[in-house]
Amino acid sequence: MPPFKPLLLAAGTALMIGLMPVASHAAEGQLSAQLDAARQEGSIWTAFALNRHLNPFKLDIDVEDGAATLNGKVENDVQKELAEQVALSIDGIESVDNRIEVSSDAVEGDAPSMVQRLEDASLAATVKSKLLWNSNTRGLNIQVKSETGNITLSGHAQTPAAKELAGQLAANTDGVREVFNHLSISTADSSSSEVQTTLDEAREDISDSWITSKVKASFLYSRNLDAMNIAVNTDDGLVSLRGSVLSSAEKRLAVEIARNIRGVRGVDADALRISS
Repeated sequence: MPPFKPLLLAAGTALMIGLMPVASHAAEGQLSAQLDAARQEGSIWTAFALNRHLNPFKLDIDVEDGAATLNGKVENDVQKELAEQVALSIDGIESVDNRIEVSSDAVEGDAPSMVQRLEDASLAATVKSKLLWNSNTRGLNIQVKSETGNITLSGHAQTPAAKELAGQLAANTDGVREVFNHLSISTADSSSSEVQTTLDEAREDISDSWITSKVKASFLYSRNLDAMNIAVNTDDGLVSLRGSVLSSAEKRLAVEIARNIRGVRGVDADALRISS
């Protein structure tokens, strides 16, 4: 895979988010906020990777509602303060909880190259976006970390099936080498959570343009589909696919990906032919 492909994909994600129509419904507004948080995490990662005073260190970032939490180690207080100021410079970040430790052993072995750090930042943002777009994983409390193309999922899933699906979505992302699925199962409240998810989905009214853009992006990020040969159209939540794929397995995958995007009411793939 060309080294800058994940960067281009991440840029495409940011562009699509930026061009998303103003949401007239709470569901789209909430999802937009979640996607903004994923984009902001990637932007902070990128800023750290480009800063020669910070890129030798392994720093973790988590963003929620404009608040960034920083973890990891640096060698001195100046670097710790610098990391906080860099995070605050990112558009949309209003506060920083700086939990970075100052330690003499902050650098662990050979630091990843700047290109690798940028790839990891964009790959983590891509996987996070896919989880948010999917109707079966969007409500899960999942943290996504990427290190040299290896994805680690941590947090909580409501059922074993949801945990497995999250791992599959990550593994099927172009650029991912291996997935370490460390999600724990919260069985105590799984039934009530499933009921709440059903109620939330019934109240959602997501625009057709949003659905189309996320189906196209999910195809683009998939390692097993030629997205350029598939056209997508959405009308009142019903997705129509046309074009060509190489096999019946690819066609089934395209249908499955589209069907699981939030807001999709059905998928018509009759016009999606299998190339002979």
